[in-house]
Amino acid sequence: MKYLKQVVQTVSGESPILYAIVWIHFILAIGCGVGLLLDDRMLMGINVWIKPLKFTISTGIYILTVGFLITLYPFSKTKKHIIRNLVSWTLLMEILIIIVQGARGVKSHYNQSSAQDGILFAMMGLLIMVNVLVMAFFIIETLRLKLNTTKSVQWSILLGWVIVLFGSWIGGQMIAQLSHNVGVADGGAGLPLLNWSTIAGDLRVAHFFGLHAIQLIPLFAYALSGKWKVPQVAQIISVTLTGLLYAGWVGYTFYQAKQGMPFLNI
Repeated sequence: MKYLKQVVQTVSGESPILYAIVWIHFILAIGCGVGLLLDDRMLMGINVWIKPLKFTISTGIYILTVGFLITLYPFSKTKKHIIRNLVSWTLLMEILIIIVQGARGVKSHYNQSSAQDGILFAMMGLLIMVNVLVMAFFIIETLRLKLNTTKSVQWSILLGWVIVLFGSWIGGQMIAQLSHNVGVADGGAGLPLLNWSTIAGDLRVAHFFGLHAIQLIPLFAYALSGKWKVPQVAQIISVTLTGLLYAGWVGYTFYQAKQGMPFLNI
C-alpha cells in the first residue's frame, strides 16, 4: 500500500489530466460491472461486459504506471507532456471502442463482419501501434539515460519494458491470425472471468503476463531497495534473476499456447 500511495500522489501531482483519465477508466470499470449484473447477453460464451471490464481495469493500471515511471526520466516538461498525452488519450479511445462494441453485443477485436466493425478494429490497431512505439522509445531511453532512481530499479524498469514489448508482439500474433485461440475457434470453455481457453492454446495468457511485467518487476526492485535494504550488487543480481524467470514464464506460456495446449486443463 505504501508504494501505491506514493505512485498515486506522484501521478496526481505531476499530471492531473493523466490521473483523471486513470480515474475515468476505473469509473468505466464500475459501469461495466453494473452492466455485468444487469445485462445477461452473451458473446463468445461469456457476458458481453466481461471483456470491457477486464480491459478498463488493466489499461487504467498501465496508464497509472506510465504516469509514475515517466517522472523518473530526465525529460523536459514538454516531452513528458507529449508522452503522457499519447499514452493516456490513445488508450482511452481504445477502451471507449471496446466498451461501445461490448454494449452493441459484438466483438471489438478481430471483427470484420461489417465496414463499421472493420474500421473500429483498424482504429484500435493504430492506437495500439502508437503505444508500442512509445514502449520501444522507453527501452531506448532507459538504456541511454540515467534515471532518477537506483541502478537496480532502473535495470528492473528496462527488463519490464522489454518484456512488455514482447507481450505486445504476442498481441500482434493474435491480430495476424484474427483470433486468440490456437487449435480451436475462439469461444468455448474457458476459465472464469479471464475466459482463457481450457481446451486449447490461448495466446492471451502470455500476452497478459507480458504486459504486466512493467508493474511486477519494478515493484520487486523497489521492495529490495526500500523495505528489505539489500546491498546494491545483490539487488541487481536478484532483479536480473527475477526478470529472467519472469521472461521465461512468459515465453513458456507463449510456447504452450502455440502448441495448442491450454494454460489450465480443467
